[in-house]
Amino acid sequence: QVQLAESGGGLVQAGGSLRLSCAASGRTLSNYIMGWFRQAPGKEREFVVAISRGGRNTLYEDSVKGRFTISRDNAKNTIYLQMDRLKTEDTAVYYCAADRRQSWYKSSPGPSVYDYWGQGTQVTVSS
Repeated sequence: QVQLAESGGGLVQAGGSLRLSCAASGRTLSNYIMGWFRQAPGKEREFVVAISRGGRNTLYEDSVKGRFTISRDNAKNTIYLQMDRLKTEDTAVYYCAADRRQSWYKSSPGPSVYDYWGQGTQVTVSS
């Protein structure tokens, strides 16, 4: 089992940037596809981005393409989400998650695909 812990959330003005981190313990992170999801108040948890085990493949939700960048450092057992040009609609709790599957996605995955989750970190973008 892997334990995930997000950090880096906070309050930022629209147009600003934040960098989220997700540190893993218990298992080697390189064994997992990793993803970021977010959940705004009153809404369902939605997919944001995923990265393959070796970091070669990434998949972004359309609304964050060109603004968010996912990366991973398997040696540090950590993944990152660099968020630039933030918008008020990016306000949500952001969760990292780990997927044990071997094959890469053919389409955006739903939350049920993932096996392990962090506790989440709040991102608030003010206008």
